[in-house]
Amino acid sequence: MADRPLTLMAVHAHPDDEATGTGGVLAQYAAEGVRTVLVTCTDGGCGDGPGGVKPGDPGHDPTAVASIRRQELKESCEVLRISDLEMLDYADSGMMGWPTNDAPGSFWRTPVEEGAARLAELMRHYEPDVVVTYDENGFYGHPDHIQAHRITMAALELTGLTPKVYWTTMPHSAVRRFGETMREFAEDVPEPDPAEDDAMAGIGLPDDEVTTWVDTTAYSGQKFDALAAHASQGENIFFLRMGRERFGELMGVETFLRIRDTTGAAVPETDLFAGLR
Repeated sequence: MADRPLTLMAVHAHPDDEATGTGGVLAQYAAEGVRTVLVTCTDGGCGDGPGGVKPGDPGHDPTAVASIRRQELKESCEVLRISDLEMLDYADSGMMGWPTNDAPGSFWRTPVEEGAARLAELMRHYEPDVVVTYDENGFYGHPDHIQAHRITMAALELTGLTPKVYWTTMPHSAVRRFGETMREFAEDVPEPDPAEDDAMAGIGLPDDEVTTWVDTTAYSGQKFDALAAHASQGENIFFLRMGRERFGELMGVETFLRIRDTTGAAVPETDLFAGLR
């Protein structure tokens, strides 16, 4: 253990997910000498093509999109100083209900046992001290996020490793703040409908249930640049519209739910590695 650096493994669904929810912690811990391992499960082929062409529209080539996004992902990893990138390269399943959900080779239709076995091999190799992925609903119901959660939890069982395990989340106060900011920068975002309050309550957690609050404000510039590296998806990355300063104000704290721990570190905590150093 003494000759091995502390290791963080983040398991994400698509190229660009690494920057949105965990760009700050990946940059911060890399700067602190932690080995940062990113596992990206899909090729991102259901993203926008050149010129913003959408999946299913004429001229959208998933293979070409995946190639572009692979290069953008590598650029993002350089910005965040990620130590190791591993791509499982399953086909992007698209949003819930899309025909691509059931396409041959899609991540969504891949047996959990298969994906978990591949991920378990990586876990045995890197021996992470901390593992981060999504909650059971993939944060907002995306099939690839849900599947990333499933294979991560299954892989942990296969390996018998006992890292601290976290799911990304957002406190409800931040969900409200995010909605207000979206309406400020995007004219097409409607005012909140009280009838949708129940649906919004399914995203994130009440503030007092969030276990881990990591202030990564000092690294928000890197996080912004990592998102900007995914230029082909710029139309879908709302955060880039607000500029670096406002981005840092809104996205400077990354929040998690700690669901496994053997250190006894008290919560709420401000460090994913609390109790390990």
